[in-house]
Amino acid sequence: MRAILALVSGAIFGAGLALSGMMNPARVRGFLDLFGDWDPTLAFVMGGAMLVMAIAWMVQKRMAAPAIGPRFHLPGTALIDRRLIGGAVLFGIGWGLAGLCPGPAIASLGTALLPAAIFVAAMLAGMGLFRLTDR
Repeated sequence: MRAILALVSGAIFGAGLALSGMMNPARVRGFLDLFGDWDPTLAFVMGGAMLVMAIAWMVQKRMAAPAIGPRFHLPGTALIDRRLIGGAVLFGIGWGLAGLCPGPAIASLGTALLPAAIFVAAMLAGMGLFRLTDR
């Protein structure tokens, strides 16, 4: 049951990324190009995602446990420190340069294989490097 729900959730997420244009690096770079040929359409996608998550968090707060697990796995801290800011800056630079972030990159493996595969390989290498150095 858990694997089926994970598959359905992933498929819905991937479909949302494809329909919204988040898998198109040129469109993402157009959104981030505030002083050039700015494409504001992804702001509506992000606003819609924030609205959905706000509703999901309200529902989650009223639940004792998730439907298919013993407890929720939520971040344990709300601390904003140098590590978080540094990671956010690196994420933003990578997103701006490549036009992809992790979710759309993985979803793009089925359509834009080589560019997405290069991005995912670099992302996995960065994650591995972080695990090796963060001890």
